Amino acid sequence: MPMESDLLRALDDRAAAWAFIRDFAAEWVSPLTADDGCDDAELDAAEARLGVRLPAALREAYRLFGRREDLTCNQDRLLPPDKLVVEQGLLLFREENQWVAHWGVPVEDLDQDDPRVVMTVDLADPNADPKTPWFDRVSVACVEMVMSEALYVPEDLATCYEVTPEDVEVLERWATRLPLPDYPGENSRWFAGPDLLLREDGKAWLWVRARTEEALDAFVDEPEEWLRR
Repeated sequence: MPMESDLLRALDDRAAAWAFIRDFAAEWVSPLTADDGCDDAELDAAEARLGVRLPAALREAYRLFGRREDLTCNQDRLLPPDKLVVEQGLLLFREENQWVAHWGVPVEDLDQDDPRVVMTVDLADPNADPKTPWFDRVSVACVEMVMSEALYVPEDLATCYEVTPEDVEVLERWATRLPLPDYPGENSRWFAGPDLLLREDGKAWLWVRARTEEALDAFVDEPEEWLRR
């Protein structure tokens, strides 16, 4: 299917990642425009303020969709350039909605064009390591961000279910597994169905995003075909 093949290319090529995000925005949200990106002056000011160089991939992401909150801030938040910060040895560019987790690039990797991304979490145990490897490229993390934020939209296009392991077995037979890498330390997987994008979390929750109201209605009303409620 097109999404599967396009996503596979996006995981290996930065330009393909931006093409995937353009196509995803056009098909699932609304097309990107020339006004949706941050300008170079904003990004240059952020570099001057922080005293670090923004990796090429991060600059490209901000220039492409940095102002599109409907792609980046429905649940968690892409930080605007003037809110970027260097803390804990990371250039932090995204924050979780309750400020418990942040995503960033290790400062020692800032000279790379498309460096790895690390997630840092505020932990109650001071002896625990708060840093977890996320994805090995900023561009891949951006693809995942846009897909994840698309799940959190009005209920006429999205829903979620509490599921059992048996339900997940049905899902695995019914839907197409998407090739996004497994989340480090998490049991989340992506699937696609007819005009549907789905994420299964820990064999406990299923998030469903439809491209149209009709597609969501067909999914929800399908009696016993994919999910035993």
